[in-house]
Amino acid sequence: MEVGTVIVALVLIFIAWKVLSGLIKFGLIAVVIIAAIWFLTQGGM
Repeated sequence: MEVGTVIVALVLIFIAWKVLSGLIKFGLIAVVIIAAIWFLTQGGM
């Protein structure tokens, strides 16, 4: 399940990179990375 979480996070980061601009882009990317790390450290599903 860890691979699925990483893939979902990468897809969300890619979408944010293409759609958003400026500091909002980097803020959202940071949130996605933090959420993925938190999810993985909690053991997933």
